[in-house]
Amino acid sequence: MTKAVFIDTNGASDVLTIREHDLKAPGVGELQIRHTAIGLNFIDIYQRRGLYPVSLPAILGSEAAGVVEAVGEGVTAFAAGDRVAYCGAGGAYAEAANIAAVIAAKIPDSVSDEVAAAAFLKGLTAEMLVNQVFVLKPEHTCLIHAAAGGVGTLLCQWAKDIGAHVIGIVGSEEKAPLAKANGADDVIIRTKTVSTAGAVRKLTDGRGVDVVYDSVGEATFEASLDSLAMRGHMVTYGNASGPAPAVRPLDLSRRGSLTLTRPTLFHYATPDRLPAMAAKLFEMIAKGAVNPKIGHTFQLGQIAAAHDLLESGKSVGAIVLKP
Repeated sequence: MTKAVFIDTNGASDVLTIREHDLKAPGVGELQIRHTAIGLNFIDIYQRRGLYPVSLPAILGSEAAGVVEAVGEGVTAFAAGDRVAYCGAGGAYAEAANIAAVIAAKIPDSVSDEVAAAAFLKGLTAEMLVNQVFVLKPEHTCLIHAAAGGVGTLLCQWAKDIGAHVIGIVGSEEKAPLAKANGADDVIIRTKTVSTAGAVRKLTDGRGVDVVYDSVGEATFEASLDSLAMRGHMVTYGNASGPAPAVRPLDLSRRGSLTLTRPTLFHYATPDRLPAMAAKLFEMIAKGAVNPKIGHTFQLGQIAAAHDLLESGKSVGAIVLKP
């Protein structure tokens, strides 16, 4: 028997309950992982609330790190004892889990389990955003929302390593120095700014930015569009404040022939792409260009408190659960 966190219905954090369940042997193409660290992500919140539907009852959790305990039939790339990280399966809020081998990657000796769990999904998201969704270059200026959060922290660091000019947006004065430390050249405090787009225009001599990375959604969507330069790219990849509103294609034209995209990591981190994406992420961590910040650590039984903190917008860096 192994302990896991279940939801039997959608709702607030009090629907999360921990109980024992029988974990079977890994099936064909699967690994059985004994978790050492588990990452917390906003997608878990969306699934718990029901914004992203999952079959119930469910064990949530989208990323973790641990040690391979057993391999299923047909698995040749991994062996018992390997340290691995994975993302995308669901079921990570547990002491152990069976996952498809194709969503896992070996953790190099230079990276700890805690850092791997804190950075795998978020780091792959950052890689996707700057290398694939919009190929960020040194001559670009980018606007990054939630610049002191889990993905935002890594995104600022990655963009700065590329050489782009980085404008970070944070929700409080306390988070501004963190965004600066993570590579933001300029920082806008959203709650202290009358017009985000106006502040961006001022910082860019009226031009606007080449790309906006917006994980907030409804509350920031219009301001993000208004912050873009002509032919700019709007990347909306999260719903922290609620889903972004509908937009008419003509509105994009009127604002300067803008491009709008809504990527999902799991359409990019497919089995054929994941190994290269993971290798790039671990390379960035090893050379110090990406330095994941673990702001908060909770025990698995404190999962409700961890969710409450993430939803509050007061967390800094990544949240890690220890099984």
